[in-house]
Amino acid sequence: VQLQASGGGLVQPGGSLRLSCAASGRTFENYSTGWFRQAPEKERQFVAGIDDTGVLTIYRDSVQGRFTISVDKANNVVYLQMNSLKPEDTAVYYCGAAPLWRFVKVSSKYRHWGQGTQVTVSS
Repeated sequence: VQLQASGGGLVQPGGSLRLSCAASGRTFENYSTGWFRQAPEKERQFVAGIDDTGVLTIYRDSVQGRFTISVDKANNVVYLQMNSLKPEDTAVYYCGAAPLWRFVKVSSKYRHWGQGTQVTVSS
């Protein structure tokens, strides 16, 4: 499966962005999808994940209540709605496909990655 991430940009603190992760070649069926982010000189960190049914979701603590992950199965797109953005959310955001739900927080288990989209939160 090929993944294409988009939707990043520059936003003021408190603002919102919606990231998209579009799949081609195959659908998200049988894959769990995760969003990770990486700031300069920092390790890639898990942000949010959703299982292949779209029922199970999980978030890192710092984004819980502000970010929402969802899937549009008809169009093979996974979204990350980001509200109340903070400067510490600034990073390159990547989407990926993991073979099993139990691996959704483990980046080394991912088989497919999108190219990344820059999110900058600044006044």
